[in-house]
Amino acid sequence: MHFLPGIDALLTRHRHWLEGKRIGLVSHLAAVDARGMTSAERLWRDRTLTLRALFGPEHGFFGLGDAGQKLWHRRHPDWGLPVYSLYGSARRPTPAMFKNLDVLVVDLQDLGARCYTYVATLRYVLEQAAAMGKEVVVADRPIPLPRIVDGPMLAPAFESFVAGVRAPMHYGMTPGEMALWLKADLGLDVSLRIARMQGYARAAARGADWPPWIPPSPGIRAWEAGQCYLATVFSEALPAINNGRSSNLAFQVFAAPWLKSAAVCERLNARRLPGVSFYAHPYSPGRSTLAVAQRCGGARSAEHGTVFDGVRLAVTNPNIFHPVYTGISILACLQELYGIRKVWKHADTREDFFDKLYGTDAVRRALQAGAAPEQIRRTWGKSRRAFVQSRAAAMLY
Repeated sequence: MHFLPGIDALLTRHRHWLEGKRIGLVSHLAAVDARGMTSAERLWRDRTLTLRALFGPEHGFFGLGDAGQKLWHRRHPDWGLPVYSLYGSARRPTPAMFKNLDVLVVDLQDLGARCYTYVATLRYVLEQAAAMGKEVVVADRPIPLPRIVDGPMLAPAFESFVAGVRAPMHYGMTPGEMALWLKADLGLDVSLRIARMQGYARAAARGADWPPWIPPSPGIRAWEAGQCYLATVFSEALPAINNGRSSNLAFQVFAAPWLKSAAVCERLNARRLPGVSFYAHPYSPGRSTLAVAQRCGGARSAEHGTVFDGVRLAVTNPNIFHPVYTGISILACLQELYGIRKVWKHADTREDFFDKLYGTDAVRRALQAGAAPEQIRRTWGKSRRAFVQSRAAAMLY
């Protein structure tokens, strides 16, 4: 069966969900239909439907914001519609934003990763819609690792915008599935419909008939970057270790001025981590990283034009690749080879943000105490099994 994303199913099979209603669309330019047209343009061009407002998540409706950059409300330059930012002065939609709408359509290209903030935005939209009696329709999309549940559960004390759902760090659910699970988990009284994908079978590899990949954020430039995201996201809190954000292989590589790729690859490949191999991959860290490298003892090697002796992750089997386990294995390897101080003890380390990303301080404390990755992973087993059981009713494919 030919693949169709949820937006195509919505506008063919389920048009009656939208007809005669004032529509708000929570989306971005990464959400495209089977032909490559954005969902926003599909709705705008359809004169039998009434699109009244647009909402953008982190990075903005137009995808122009960097990670963490606040964005403000504006008007669409061609359509004149309000474009509300859900990553500005407020991250929750306000009653005023939803007041003149009947139904919210959510169409976001997500990753199935808790700290990728689109899932927090989905939660907040559902909560505000429930409070105001508005309907929600989620147009579903694939995620890069649909068969994987990995990482620690969120500890309540660490809930934040980068840890906004009570799920493992990688929960392996499509946006539609997560919306159904959130409705149940939060006990929301909200009218929720899912426009399911057609011809989808939880595939980790992109099909030949899938629409083009449009980066949902500046760092996720390829499907493979989405698969590797949680394996190297630690570098957002540990900037002594570069994740290639300024390169074409963002999140698929890592390096540091003191790192020697041959030794790191040898040790990591010897671990035989499931579904991944490691290869030497020199790359330029980019201007923004050079200042950090200088502060981390790499001043001589951090001159403009420097090439890092980097390591590249090659996902060989995405059905068994566990990105969070891989990430803590990388950190443990670097600690073993170069010492804990190289990894954790410099001016730019943000231990509090590391804990937010992982939704707990247990991972950091265990790593700093020298715990083996396998030992850390075992602590996730009970909560992982409970979560998998809790999500069963929400699984659609």
